[in-house]
Amino acid sequence: MGEDVSAVIDELLTGLDDWRGAMLSRLRAAIRQADPQVDEALKWKKPSNPDGVPVWSDGGMLCTGEVYKDHVKLTFAKGASLEDPDHLFNASLGGNLRRAIDLFEGDEIDLAAFGRLIQEAVELNRGATRT
Repeated sequence: MGEDVSAVIDELLTGLDDWRGAMLSRLRAAIRQADPQVDEALKWKKPSNPDGVPVWSDGGMLCTGEVYKDHVKLTFAKGASLEDPDHLFNASLGGNLRRAIDLFEGDEIDLAAFGRLIQEAVELNRGATRT
């Protein structure tokens, strides 16, 4: 993981001085704990979003972390292929590929279950078979 990208993401999250920054910071820490080898990047920079979108990858894209006015969205690139026994996915449920977790102010997330979902996404990207 590039330190320069990590520093930019640190700044991005620090600049969000409300619950959204705190939430995305907690999720980022959970991602890094679940997969210490995760790569971080910023993609899709544009005038309406000059900082870009944080993206976490390992063997392929795991998920993105987007901040909206009223919620934080974690979109899993291959979410439709993941088991979700803890029912964390609550958005983009009708698609054939992606699944997302939308979190609003006051929402809580089971970070242990989220970490398991990240690990499952890593295993899927690396071609591991489920037992």
